Amino acid sequence: MKKRSLGANGPLVSAIGLGCLSFGGLFGETRLEDSLACLDEAWDCGIDFLDVANIYGNGRSEEAIGAWLRTRPHRPHIATKASIISGPKRGVDNSREHLRQELEGSLRRMGVERVDLFYMHRREFSRPIEDVAETMAELIREGKIGGYGLSEIAPHTLRRAHAVHPVSAVQNEYSLWTRTPELGLIQTCAELGVAFVPFSPLARGAFGDPMLDPDLHDLGPFRSQIPRFAPENWPANRERIVAYRSLALEMGHHPAALAIAWCLHKGDHLIPIPGTRTADHLRAWAGASEIRLSPSDLAAIEKVLPVGWAHGDRYSDDMAASVERYC
Repeated sequence: MKKRSLGANGPLVSAIGLGCLSFGGLFGETRLEDSLACLDEAWDCGIDFLDVANIYGNGRSEEAIGAWLRTRPHRPHIATKASIISGPKRGVDNSREHLRQELEGSLRRMGVERVDLFYMHRREFSRPIEDVAETMAELIREGKIGGYGLSEIAPHTLRRAHAVHPVSAVQNEYSLWTRTPELGLIQTCAELGVAFVPFSPLARGAFGDPMLDPDLHDLGPFRSQIPRFAPENWPANRERIVAYRSLALEMGHHPAALAIAWCLHKGDHLIPIPGTRTADHLRAWAGASEIRLSPSDLAAIEKVLPVGWAHGDRYSDDMAASVERYC
């Protein structure tokens, strides 16, 4: 597995990380033993960068990582997040007190004294981002976190936070069906020496194998709210994805591995974090960093999945309420 820098002064981590959201059961029920097997497979494949959050299964995903760390000698690089308040009155809290409290809970669940990266999961729009950067700088000085990151933010927010204390990473959704970060965010990260961490590079499972299909599979409580899987949008999206899958097989690649390789080719500072809860699915795309795509390969992908091809928004209105929009 090739390595990439987690920010200008960050550690070298595997070019592909593992998103651990599904260990909490958000994409369907899972067992702890399956999560541990998936983590074992990731480590064996050279993946040493794990991405999690306090709200993934209300701490369940972090507890799975903690169980893995207690029974293995492995010491991966870990990123976690906080600020989203789950429940009926979902909200965002970027206060110093809340971030500190949630970080302590995350460290306790995973059984570690520090994490390499701590994200502001969503922005609290009424609170100056400079205040958040100051809080993160305090945590860095205290040795509780190696660096800090921002998630689902705009380029101008990154610049403001970075001016207070250097940001290590920005995590926004980015894939062949969600390309908004190309409109300034990826470029700003490169300019400032900030890692860009695409989440959901496999289009919420649509580029996986078997292809996630709402006509055939239970989407679960989260994905069932995404408009792109709705009956009025999915048939058109499915047609494009089927064509892409045929192209991937013609090129000799697994569709998921090709989608991740495409992300990696968008810049040396990109570290995609595909998620899965099974070792078999991970094994299918873990070698994507070895795929070399020529200009003609990239053009062929672009022809099948041109910018803006996806029908429907990537979030429902409720889900998008805490996402910073800039285009």
